Amino acid sequence: MELLSHKTEPVGNESLEKWEPVGSGGFGRVYKARHKDLGIDVAIKILHDGVCPTMSLWDEASHMDKAPCEYVVRLYGTYQGCPPVGGTSTQQGLVMDFMGRGSVQSLQKELSGPPPWPLVCRWAHQVAVGMSFLHSRNLVHHDLKPSNVLLNAELNAKLADFGLSRVSTSALNSNRETMGIIGGSYRYMPPEAFNASYEPVRSFDVYSYGILLWSIITGKEPYPCASYDLVELKIPFGDRPSCEEIDQRREQGLKELVDLMKRCWDHSPTKRPTFKNCREDTENVFSKHEKGILNVVAQVVTQLESPASIQANRSAAFNVPLQTPEQSKSNDTVENALRSSAQQDSVRISNRRMSRADKAKFVDDYRAKLIQNVTEVMAITDALGNMVHREAYSVIDAKATSQDKMRVMYQRTLHSGGEEAKAAFYDTLKDHQPDLVKRLGGLI
Repeated sequence: MELLSHKTEPVGNESLEKWEPVGSGGFGRVYKARHKDLGIDVAIKILHDGVCPTMSLWDEASHMDKAPCEYVVRLYGTYQGCPPVGGTSTQQGLVMDFMGRGSVQSLQKELSGPPPWPLVCRWAHQVAVGMSFLHSRNLVHHDLKPSNVLLNAELNAKLADFGLSRVSTSALNSNRETMGIIGGSYRYMPPEAFNASYEPVRSFDVYSYGILLWSIITGKEPYPCASYDLVELKIPFGDRPSCEEIDQRREQGLKELVDLMKRCWDHSPTKRPTFKNCREDTENVFSKHEKGILNVVAQVVTQLESPASIQANRSAAFNVPLQTPEQSKSNDTVENALRSSAQQDSVRISNRRMSRADKAKFVDDYRAKLIQNVTEVMAITDALGNMVHREAYSVIDAKATSQDKMRVMYQRTLHSGGEEAKAAFYDTLKDHQPDLVKRLGGLI
């Protein structure tokens, strides 16, 4: 099969060295490598064998190749070869910018909240500029959210993950699994997109940008406990993330960004601003804080590289949703059984920091109990981000019970993602259901 129909620069093993695996999920693996000709680190995104590329990697490459912009992750070429780390056969992939600081979402977790205000202003502006550029090239992102805003070493933001861009209207139907694949994360979808006859347009991205602004201002994930069904029901009737805790007098320019945020998530697509309008507003706000940005970036990087932060850092990094009363009650009903089982098990893990292998073994050893007792499945699925392939996400979301959702999680993500995906699941489970992990003998 030909890799891409448009022309991109081929990059082979002879141009790459110092390979390191840095991420894994249902879609495949991401490696970091040194590009010998360019003298820079790059990321190589490779699909698992057997994963259909029709609406994922190859579409992403096509759109990235049409979008050269400072605030869009750059495509350097296409890869074909056998990765020297973990590779067993010839594979195809993309060679792109290596974003060493993860994503906006992961950084918010590491900082336990939003970053300093000047950095919020810079991200808001850089995303607006990047999206304005994409729309000028007739590209619609369709999956704009914190995990798809990646950060380089200087904490500059770049847009990533173009697998959903420019989706054909004919692909939309009332099937929820399809909606999950092409509509992006449902928490960032506009009200009109929940209609089966919806035709994707630019205003979709503008609405998502409004929710993104709320997330980076508050440092939180919108609707952390809400299922697809609840969001689908509430959003078309005007529900939006709460702004009650945002003190608009706290920072210079905060009121302006909140006003922009609300205009972006307006119920009517025709009343939402264009990204050109957004860019003008964010440039004005950022200009008031630009002088202090270098000091702020240095402070944040210093904090991230402190020993305490490095120890606490996890590969899955997202906010902790609150339990509903029903979920708390469910936990209570299984508490005694779990405690009894854990007491009967021998101590498997010593009192040291768990390695990735320890975490993966825990997830394997307690598969049956986790399937039975994990109640925050969708919150955990969202927290795993790109480790859960879009097709797997939609299948998990469509299942009626937590047990069925967890079975799909094991089949579609944990098994294919290997040790890294299982370790990320363990870390995320600790955030969402720490009592469950503790009762099963894990370390918190």
